[in-house]
Order: sequence, then structure tokens, then C-alpha cells
Amino acid sequence: MKPDDILLEAEEKMIKTEQVVINEFAGVRTGKASASLVENVIVEVYGSQMRIRELAGITTPEPRMLVVQPWDVNSLHPIEKAIQKANLGLNPTIQGKIIRLAFPELSQERRQEFVKLIKKMAEDGRVAIRHVRRDAMELLKKHGHDSGITEDQAKQAEKDLQKLTDQYSAKIDTHVTNKEKEIMTV
Repeated sequence: MKPDDILLEAEEKMIKTEQVVINEFAGVRTGKASASLVENVIVEVYGSQMRIRELAGITTPEPRMLVVQPWDVNSLHPIEKAIQKANLGLNPTIQGKIIRLAFPELSQERRQEFVKLIKKMAEDGRVAIRHVRRDAMELLKKHGHDSGITEDQAKQAEKDLQKLTDQYSAKIDTHVTNKEKEIMTV
């Protein structure tokens, strides 16, 4: 395996890790309504587990209101229970064939809890990126000898891998800063 292939594979994994962190951040509540907050909540319905986005349409008619409209009325109560169990700080209200979710104003303590949560998610992402780097380093050392690359090329590949690691860690830091700003904005 060539060093370039190892670096490309490592970068692909780092990109995926960054996307996972961004998706996790989308589920963290800010002061405004967002469909991404509830779309991945798991609902026990029809004898299996499904996400809300697979069972209903989710809209935001107002900045602080989400409306969940199930395609099948029979899934109305299971969706309500799943949202309550998800512990999102929201109280679902059934009105006819829809569920309304009003977003109350976040307290300063709650905002700080959310900031701690995103910082932990970000640290998990950075750890995953470092794991990718470690695995790629092992591959470079393992395949470096049998692929006939020089010591200088191996050192350069390691430097490039470290640059990639730093680059993707910095991207995660940027996402954290943006999300923290979003959460703390009153």
C-alpha cells in the first residue's frame, strides 16, 4: 500500500468524523426551533423502531414552534411518548392530527449545559481523528518497509498525516465555536 493511498484513506475517515460531529451538533437545542432536533428520535411503532422523519413531516411554522404531522394517525401517541422520553426539554401537545412542540426560552444554566455537551461531542470527534491518525501511522510503518519507499518519504508522509490531523481538529474547533455562539445568543 502506497503512502498516498494511506493518507487519502485517513483523510476520508477524518471527513466522515467531521460530518458525524456536525450531525451530533444539529441535535443540540439552541434558542430556535429546528427539525433536526427531533427528526432522529427513535419511535417504537408497528413492532419496530423508526425515526420520526420516517413517520411524519416536520415543519417550523414559527421560530419557536415545531409541528410534527404523522402520515398515519395511529403513530401520533407513540411519537408523543418518544419525544417525551428523548429528554429534549420539550413538552409535546397533541392538537387533532398534529403534535405541536413549543420551544421555551433557554435559561443561562441550560445554555451552559448545552455548551458543555457540544464540547464533549467535539472532544469525542478529536479523539476519533487521533485514532485515524494512529491507525494510518501504523499502516505507514507496516507497509513502508515492503513498498520500497525511502526513509525521507516515510517521514514526509508522517508529517502530511500530522498536518491532516491538525487541519481536521481545527475544523472541529471552528464548528464548536460557531455552535457555542449560536447557543449563547439570546
